[in-house]
Amino acid sequence: MSQSFNLVFCGTPRFAVPSLEKLAEAGFRMQLVVTQPDKPRGRGMELTPSPVKQRALELGLQVAQPDKIKNNEEFRSQLSTLKPDAIIVVGYGRLIPQWMIDLPPMGNINLHASLLPKYRGAAPIQWAIACGETVTGVTTMKIDSGLDTGDILLQKEIPVEAKDTAETLAPRMANIGAELVRETLLGLRAGTVHPTPQDNTKASLAPILKKEDGEIDFHRSAQEICNRLRGFQPWPGAYTNFRGKNLQVWDAKPLQRVLSEAEFAVEADRLIVGCGKGTALELLEVQPEGKKRMATGDFVHGYRPQSGEKVGVKNISPSATRN
Repeated sequence: MSQSFNLVFCGTPRFAVPSLEKLAEAGFRMQLVVTQPDKPRGRGMELTPSPVKQRALELGLQVAQPDKIKNNEEFRSQLSTLKPDAIIVVGYGRLIPQWMIDLPPMGNINLHASLLPKYRGAAPIQWAIACGETVTGVTTMKIDSGLDTGDILLQKEIPVEAKDTAETLAPRMANIGAELVRETLLGLRAGTVHPTPQDNTKASLAPILKKEDGEIDFHRSAQEICNRLRGFQPWPGAYTNFRGKNLQVWDAKPLQRVLSEAEFAVEADRLIVGCGKGTALELLEVQPEGKKRMATGDFVHGYRPQSGEKVGVKNISPSATRN
């Protein structure tokens, strides 16, 4: 790769690191890596750099961390002086302003973790699993002023395994996506990759996750609940309410069995709860509020849930509690 091919890379999370590494390894000239400012984390709330910043410094690359970019004249001047051929955006976490879209001749190229136009938005991996997809993928696209609405450049399908969670699927997608970014840049320069408009009639949204997305709705089928449990890892997870306190569900499996919705059936060490559409959910690993994760058998012995007892009841009288 010619050293005259100049890039600016914008990214923040771990998902973006393989793309940064792949482009550096391929010989592209990485003039600047832009990432979000260090943020306080942990019990001590110490300022911690993003995964992209950490890796960029290890690679000896220059890093910029502007607080704002839309009306930041200093940052705009910095990028204009660099005259990048393209700006690569992978999980940067900020809306790209029009001046930045217009700056490089090849545009701003984004790696998105879905097969656009499906799952536009901030959480495409999580929602694809939560919606029961068996195939997802990665897309490179040209950023425009809309929300993931730009022209598609390249796509690659990726299977979703039955046991995949957002945590297990994301690294595979990141690695495959990194290679797709490299292929996209080479293809654009060679004239073999051409932008294709998205079919907006097939679009679906993957909005940023909220705490309430993790609350289990036992009107759903057991399979739908399991899909959401897998998709919403590590946050907000899947949780319900047991005897007035939070009960996090870490692992479960669907059963074809008819029980009243949100009602327990206790069978030896097994704990089964009724769901919608004539299905039931066997809880395998749970975490009561204030306690560690535990196998359901330990929960049954310690808390002694009763068959017929309901979950998801937020207001419960003290006389109705046990243990």
